[in-house]
Amino acid sequence: MRRTLIVALACLTTLAAGAALAQEGPPPGAPRQMPSPEDMLKRWDTNADGVVDKAEWTGAGRPEDRFAMIDADKDGKITIAELKTAFEQMRARRMQQGFPPPGGSPPPEGAPPQN
Repeated sequence: MRRTLIVALACLTTLAAGAALAQEGPPPGAPRQMPSPEDMLKRWDTNADGVVDKAEWTGAGRPEDRFAMIDADKDGKITIAELKTAFEQMRARRMQQGFPPPGGSPPPEGAPPQN
């Protein structure tokens, strides 16, 4: 009985370790790579018309108020140019605040001091 229990626990441990190693994605603590604006637009553009409208945006789980922030010309659609501009603004804001840009790169030497 004791031997059966030990063998069963060893099998269970092996299965649990295998499941943990089979997890997709980077290891914990590794910097996340930010997807490109092109990849994000493709993922959100469910009707494949080359732009993301408000229904596609909210359907992808994005906050409605951010749609208006990115839709620079207020035509009800986010183009790749508008998405790239928003990414650059976000990157610049993060760098100004002393944080690394999305994707895990460290700030350049001489980043602004935090007051």
